[in-house]
Amino acid sequence: MGHEEDTEHVELNRDLWDSWADEWLERGRRAWEAHEPAWGIYQIPESKVGLLKSFGGGAAIELGCGTAYVSEWIRKLGGCPTALDNSRAQLQNANKLQNLFDVSFPLIHADAENLPFDDGSFDFAISEYGAAIWCDPYRWIPEAARVLRSGGRLVFLGSSTQLMLSVSEDGAATNSLNRPLRGMHRMEWDDDPGVEFHISHGERIRVLRENSFEVEELIELYPDDVQEESPFTYVTLDWAKRWPVEEAWVARKL
Repeated sequence: MGHEEDTEHVELNRDLWDSWADEWLERGRRAWEAHEPAWGIYQIPESKVGLLKSFGGGAAIELGCGTAYVSEWIRKLGGCPTALDNSRAQLQNANKLQNLFDVSFPLIHADAENLPFDDGSFDFAISEYGAAIWCDPYRWIPEAARVLRSGGRLVFLGSSTQLMLSVSEDGAATNSLNRPLRGMHRMEWDDDPGVEFHISHGERIRVLRENSFEVEELIELYPDDVQEESPFTYVTLDWAKRWPVEEAWVARKL
């Protein structure tokens, strides 16, 4: 695929999230104490999205956990989570929240493109942003498949393909397409040194199928009941109510 040698993004993204970690601690604390999980930049309730409805218990791995609130939601559902992140500073904040709420589960400093686990170690893998956009799908999806048991599910949420085609270089998403769909993969921005990864739906399905996944759902998120703008300036609420800002995939390992 021509992606074999591009690995400098791992260190770039680690440094970026080490520098951003403190800005996300309070948001993480609110998510830890939430009565119901809520997803994405508009905090859409789990009851309307259903990303955890396929979780039936067992061992779960969160790929790119940040402050590990998704792992805490899984623990509250009776699961046994392991939270993994490329940023040591993010994991330190996750540990602070574990101590605050008197909770303990493994926090692993590692890259989701090179997981330090045996084959078939988990029943469930999940990523809200995290690996879903900050890791190369040609690497992290095969790794997720490797560590999942047969019948295990992979759930991940990130920016929608529509958003990534429509967002402008210097402002919010527009009503026009600003870049080609064909060949989309690695994306970099002028206002931060990180590297994101976004591929088309057709390419995503191909990668999932090549790694023994069956796509069960593609969920497009709309903030229909939200009245206020999100704190993120790359999209407006009006835009988000017409086109999906985020999409979530649910796939089962055959």
